[in-house]
Amino acid sequence: MAPSRPGQRPDERIGIETAAELGPMAVLRIARAGAVPMVSARLTDRIAARRARVLAALASGEPVYGVNTGMGALSEHRLSETEQARHQEALMLARSAGGPPWLDEDETRAVLAVRLRTFLNNDSGVSADVCRRLADMLAYDLLPAVPRGGLGSAGEILALAHLAAPISGRGMILSGAGAGQDAVPAAPALAAVGLAPLRLGPKEGVALIQGVPVNTALAILCAEDARNLLRQSLSIVAAQFALTGASRDAIDPVLARGDDVLGLVTGELFRLAGTQAVPRALQPPVSFRVSGQVLAHLQRAVAMLDAAVLRALEGITDSPAYVERDDGSGRFLSTAGFHGYDLAAHLHILTVAVVGAAELGATRLHRMLDPKTSGLNPQLSPDPGPHTGLSPVHKRAVGVVHALRRLAVPSTVGTMETSAGQEDAQTFSMEAAADCRGAIHGLREVLACEMLALHQARELGAQPPRDAHRLSEALDETAAVLPSGTGDRFFGQDVTALEKLLARGWPGAVPTG
Repeated sequence: MAPSRPGQRPDERIGIETAAELGPMAVLRIARAGAVPMVSARLTDRIAARRARVLAALASGEPVYGVNTGMGALSEHRLSETEQARHQEALMLARSAGGPPWLDEDETRAVLAVRLRTFLNNDSGVSADVCRRLADMLAYDLLPAVPRGGLGSAGEILALAHLAAPISGRGMILSGAGAGQDAVPAAPALAAVGLAPLRLGPKEGVALIQGVPVNTALAILCAEDARNLLRQSLSIVAAQFALTGASRDAIDPVLARGDDVLGLVTGELFRLAGTQAVPRALQPPVSFRVSGQVLAHLQRAVAMLDAAVLRALEGITDSPAYVERDDGSGRFLSTAGFHGYDLAAHLHILTVAVVGAAELGATRLHRMLDPKTSGLNPQLSPDPGPHTGLSPVHKRAVGVVHALRRLAVPSTVGTMETSAGQEDAQTFSMEAAADCRGAIHGLREVLACEMLALHQARELGAQPPRDAHRLSEALDETAAVLPSGTGDRFFGQDVTALEKLLARGWPGAVPTG
């Protein structure tokens, strides 16, 4: 269905025989590995058959929101046949009211993939050509410029107008990578790869700006990133126990009775930390002892967001949706699936869990600088006085956490009316995703600060137990990107190097299961 990109490998194609096969894992492969969905002819035939029934239903002339009527506060206005002929493409014009910064390439590919998935569910009644065009855009990396913020509306209409406009040769396409990426007109970009603008038929324009594909896609990416940070946090906490000789009592999985998730988390911490020698003290600091509980909550928050994503992928989010009865007859129903409250609420739950993990990380880092906990020199300095040690690195982590606290305010609180009162409730769901993304970046920065302290402690003589092989390998990976020596240096450069290491998937020796 989609052409090959130059140099594309066969394993970068994902065959799609059913809508369900374009699930979260496939979206991640499309977003981050550049895979291209190949929708089967059997599935596009099914889309075409539903499209024919939708067109037949529209021919009755009964009012259908956004098709033969205006939208929002103008929905009582019936459109003439002449107006209907241009209405579906015109819907994108005024609603493309956003601007930079744009979603990045990975995010935009994920949104296109989820938009395709929702159309394959076959509730929107779009044509097979629209589905093919979405796949073509992924194949050619024709990525619409979709605004990241300033989108206070019921649903994702403003963002989706930007996503959809290039299909018909309007709007803007991303050009260039990175935060400073530019956008160029869509029509020449389409022509450059041999694609003509696609003329939208009845109901296709309104379908393109309905639903919650943007937040669904962003939630998939946030959940995956949080899952990786959870895995990395387990290694860091276990290393803190191992290098300080802290008592393992609080992470003994026998204490997790009645809580399977806590049992899995503490069991992994217990195994990673290695065999306990004589503990340094009867009890380690509270921040060490409660880490298992905080990370277990983070794991639960990720799982809850995963479930919300599946509901969004499977559910009816189009409005109006074309729903068929058992006897084959169909009807158009206005829905509330565009509201996105489920996703926004669970993104907020994850945000708070990530912020909590970051706060605890900064606290553990402070304890690592304390000789009572580490058994090493104050502030992990090789020569206290002449060398400051890592106290400034802790200050950086504290600054990050202070900024993260502001993300803990739920975006779903604080609604206001728009569209002349027709839209009197919003979730600000994309803001919820932006908050979660910001929290994830903050936690990664705090973890990098903690990793630097672990490296410094090891360089100063602290060693993990002999049977903590996976931790030793992880610490070796850390050392490989840092300069030798323990004296004061530009520690900010070290933190940046460790953030990049985390983003690449550290620790490579630790499985993701």
